Amino acid sequence: MNSNPTRNIYIYACVVESTFNWYWLVDGLMDAGFDVRLANTAAVVQYNGIKHTNDQTDARFLAHLLRLGILPEGHIYPKEQRYIRDLLRRRLLLVQQKTLQHLSLQSLICRHTGIRLSNSQIKSLDSKKLSGYFKDKTVLLAAQTACDLMKSIKQSIDVIEEEVLASQKNSKEYTVLTSIRGVGKIIGLTILLETGNIERFPSPGHYASYARCVNSEKISNGKTKGRGNTKNGNRYLNWAFMEAAHYSAIWDPIIKKYYQRKKDKVHIMVAKKSLANKLARACFHMLKEGTAFDVNKAFA
Repeated sequence: MNSNPTRNIYIYACVVESTFNWYWLVDGLMDAGFDVRLANTAAVVQYNGIKHTNDQTDARFLAHLLRLGILPEGHIYPKEQRYIRDLLRRRLLLVQQKTLQHLSLQSLICRHTGIRLSNSQIKSLDSKKLSGYFKDKTVLLAAQTACDLMKSIKQSIDVIEEEVLASQKNSKEYTVLTSIRGVGKIIGLTILLETGNIERFPSPGHYASYARCVNSEKISNGKTKGRGNTKNGNRYLNWAFMEAAHYSAIWDPIIKKYYQRKKDKVHIMVAKKSLANKLARACFHMLKEGTAFDVNKAFA
């Protein structure tokens, strides 16, 4: 409890720092009926001249910020949806591990035989086919291990995709997001689950910034003094919009025309980031209004 004597306002709340393991504490306190605030630790900066700090001084400082009404707060994602979101994030980790095994196997075959197999050929390999590439049994064992891991991870990815899609496929927001040409089930699910409640973003600019789709720079007296925190935001949402920009520029002729015009003037990655920014702003309005994508409005 913290009180403001000048206004005679009493605030009953618990402040929890947004560390990597806050889930269990915040969920437990909320289940017990407490008003919980999640402190954004990246935005909380204490006076550097303090000589002695500990948990007690940190707690007192957070309580002081809460009392003044200037506590930088993070979003407490609803528990049930948070579990689905984290499961989809787990899928991305498995995809990276599967790609690692894929490239390792491809490199192993090329190193020992001089044969460069395509991606589709690597995916069709099994133990019997691998034995035709290697004479040494130890090398063959290494190849079979990589192949088995790749196929096992692929099965786990399929199970996760089926589970996540089953929980969201009837969602109106999911249908709205996948109305963008080039946005499939994985990109649509990522945007939906990483965004959460769109009402927490006051404007399209704030949402695009959260998705890391805006420039970051420091200017003083008209001169550039460096770049700001480019990693501030949601990296999963940034990945989704960059992927959406890539595929929509392929499948939608109007978006492709915008992208080609932009690419002629700036670097290709700057052009993709600009396209991702436009898609992020469009998705903000789509989720806010519950309307399907209108390419003419977004790229008029």
